[in-house]
Amino acid sequence: MTNSEIVDLLELTGRLMELHEYDTFKTRAFSSAAFNLDKSTADLANLPAEELIKLPGVGKSVAYKIREIAETGRLTELDDLLAQTPSGVMDMFRIKGLGVKKIGTLWRELGIDNLNELQQACEEGRVAQIKGFGKATQDKILAALEFLQEQKGKVRMDKAAMIANLLHDELTRHFERVEISGQVRRKAQEVDTVQLLVQTSDPVSAMLTLNGLPSLESDEQISSPFAWRGQLQNFDVQVELLLFPAEQIDRQLFIHTAAEPHLQQVGTGGQSLLQVAYTSPDTAEEAIYQRAGLPFIVPEMREDDFAFRWAGRYRNDQLVTWDDLRGTLHNHSTWSDGKQSVADMAAYCRELGLTYFGIADHSKTASYANGLDAERVRAQQIEIDQLNAGFGDSFRIFKGIESDILSDGSLDYDNETLATFDYVVASVHQTLTMSLEKATTRLLRAIENPYTTILGHPTGRLLLAREGYPIDHRAIIDACAQHNVVIEINASPYRLDIDWRWINYAMQQGVMLSINPDAHDFGGLLDMHYGVATGRKGGLTKEMTFNALSLEEMTKYLTQRRSRIGKK
Repeated sequence: MTNSEIVDLLELTGRLMELHEYDTFKTRAFSSAAFNLDKSTADLANLPAEELIKLPGVGKSVAYKIREIAETGRLTELDDLLAQTPSGVMDMFRIKGLGVKKIGTLWRELGIDNLNELQQACEEGRVAQIKGFGKATQDKILAALEFLQEQKGKVRMDKAAMIANLLHDELTRHFERVEISGQVRRKAQEVDTVQLLVQTSDPVSAMLTLNGLPSLESDEQISSPFAWRGQLQNFDVQVELLLFPAEQIDRQLFIHTAAEPHLQQVGTGGQSLLQVAYTSPDTAEEAIYQRAGLPFIVPEMREDDFAFRWAGRYRNDQLVTWDDLRGTLHNHSTWSDGKQSVADMAAYCRELGLTYFGIADHSKTASYANGLDAERVRAQQIEIDQLNAGFGDSFRIFKGIESDILSDGSLDYDNETLATFDYVVASVHQTLTMSLEKATTRLLRAIENPYTTILGHPTGRLLLAREGYPIDHRAIIDACAQHNVVIEINASPYRLDIDWRWINYAMQQGVMLSINPDAHDFGGLLDMHYGVATGRKGGLTKEMTFNALSLEEMTKYLTQRRSRIGKK
């Protein structure tokens, strides 16, 4: 059992105890342990109970519960709670903004135990009549239900890639060639079908092999003799395995990677890219584009005709790559809600070949994330100075902060404190329900603040979980251009915000983009791979990638920017 799996079970136990109105003290014991252990770097599964008790938030009772989880993979108390809880009530936990107490009220007072009944009750106005709810809450629940329905059957980029790789590894044991295709290959941020192409000269035998794999669950109604469709066990997303002979694989890989609008692009010979793909004697992807009289487009960009317009100004070798990244600027440590120390995060960055690490822990208003007040800011900066003294000229830790953008658009510290940072990532974390005008005005004021260096996750969205607040993207990007503010591509696969569709407009306005992992641990730093994929999808070049600047260039940029603030 991993730490995150243990923490998830403890957290769920606490939430279900609250739902079933267990003793408050006992409920808090589980919730507190989950909250504290979420940041722990200890190997929870291998610690004896007497060592677990020494960890923050862990009492004797919970320590033995952790041992039960580690040894059995289950928790008897949680199993009992789950047995008492309808699965539809569990689904209500997915509704953002609907807390445990409100879920309990809906279940007990209205007898609602599934999402369909909840939607019907909202549409009939019954939820608004419950004390503590009202029409505003009812409308939010309806909007959240609609959003969940739209996202049903989809997975994020990271999970889709994991599923595709699992399938690829399994299938290559049985087939000579297997290729990941479709949405996964073109790095879609949300995936509803994980598609792979399987090479075979005997589709009947191949289908028997696929149906015999224990991890695959076939859906015979939507399958056909040349297309296996169903799901990978334990994952709620459609899997499509297409069978082709060896001579067709390259051609079909090209066709199935690109989205329909891209394939309909007409080339110089009057034929669409799809028509050329079916008739070209040379089935290599580059040859198909060449035969159509169109520039070669990398797989990530094969969505529509935007890529061809982009290719009129840029070359593929200008697109940003992982190897172009020289540092990382939006990261958290144990000073706020991260799992590793500043020193350890910096050391891992060095292992990755990066030359600078920017720490941007949460600011004081983010009390839920142990945000830093001015005194703790000073203490952290002293630690960073001491660490930097040991690096020489080859590596540097930059002093940053992720400052909350307050409801009026101001930043979370006075100017005296803001002036101590090398850079500031300004982000919205609270009061997310806003009109387009309110959200845009709030961000514009933050952008106008001379201390704002980077605008963090501009819409606050969580993919498949929460829609972002609406903003006027053009107005925001134009303001960033005017005030020399960099825009973040938040590389966390949960966010990927700013959306790739706005990257090209930002570039045209002269706004640089920073591929920021928003990392809270070592693994989070690797999320920059998803940020690179998103950047490439939107046509981001190395030249316009902020953290592709060298250490010397970044030091100069930040120094000059701070100097200009001091002269104003």
